[in-house]
Amino acid sequence: MIDLVSTFVFFFAVIDPIGTIPVFIAATSRFEAKEKRIIALKAVLAAAAILIFFVVAGEPILTAIDIPLTAFTIAGGIVLFLFALTMIFGESKPEEEIKLATNNHETAIFPLAVPSIAGPGAMLAAVLQTENDKFNLWEQLETTGVMLSVLLITLLLMLAATWVHRFIGNSGASIISRVMGLILASVAVSMVLGGIKEYFAI
Repeated sequence: MIDLVSTFVFFFAVIDPIGTIPVFIAATSRFEAKEKRIIALKAVLAAAAILIFFVVAGEPILTAIDIPLTAFTIAGGIVLFLFALTMIFGESKPEEEIKLATNNHETAIFPLAVPSIAGPGAMLAAVLQTENDKFNLWEQLETTGVMLSVLLITLLLMLAATWVHRFIGNSGASIISRVMGLILASVAVSMVLGGIKEYFAI
């Protein structure tokens, strides 16, 4: 059985539902309330489909091109670490993606589903947290369930976006996003060290 709490925190950090709220508000500012709800649902369903695809097909694709999972774990950890650094020191997730939202019309898919919800970090996490060599089918289903629960929270937060945003504001979302970045950086370092240890059989 997987550690449900740590898995939940990991996916919460990479998906960052709270950081999606300002992006959602900016992307849907010209829509009516009913249209906003439809956009939120479409965005989460699209993100769920993308992440489930990586859960199911990510590892077979790596196997087909003969990339060992340990190498992918190390590379994934490095990418996640760089992604986390941009969350901490660069423009936070909401600040960066609000710019995308104000310049695009396909709001449900871009920038909401990708990259705001199902970003590169979430895609990597979907693959790395469901490795066949480390996790049996039941554990992979548990991980997928945890991932979907974070997506459900994302949907609920988007549906209540106006109220939540009024409470925390853009600054609050930015602070939370940076804290999530720090957590993600710690997880990424652990992944790199674990991959090195396994690859070199230390």
